[in-house]
Order: sequence, then C-alpha cells, then structure tokens
Amino acid sequence: MAKRIAWSDQAKADIRAVEQPIALQILHTLGRYAKTETGNVKRLLDTDPPLSRLRTQIHRVLFHDKGDVIEIVRVLDRKDAYR
Repeated sequence: MAKRIAWSDQAKADIRAVEQPIALQILHTLGRYAKTETGNVKRLLDTDPPLSRLRTQIHRVLFHDKGDVIEIVRVLDRKDAYR
C-alpha cells in the first residue's frame, strides 16, 4: 500500500522554485518511493527525529518516514542540502 505524502510549507516553496521539468521528475521519484519504497534513500546520521534523504538527479528530498506517512521537510539542490 502506498504511503501518504505530507509537505511542509518550506518544502512546498522549495519545489515551486525548481524548474517545472525537474520538479516533475522529483515528484515522479517521490511517488515511486511512496508506492514501492525503492529509490536511493539513506538515513542521515545525528538527526533527531530521524531524517532521511532521497536522491533525485541533482536534488535531495529530505523527509521523516513516519510509517504510513512521509513528511517532506525540504527539497534542495545537492550543493545546499547538507549545509
């Protein structure tokens, strides 16, 4: 069963700032992860609550996996994601 996706206000602003074709690819990758839990996902160390990142081309989707809900925190270019 697919997980539900919840967006923070900051994540909504982040995805709107990305060019449309890239934003669509990010949403496609995120949708595939929500349905099948496949993708390049890694849990980030030293974060509380646990934060994970999903790689999608040159962007990173930072999120909390809360079982049946994926809470998207940020969508950032890889050069800005880990600062």
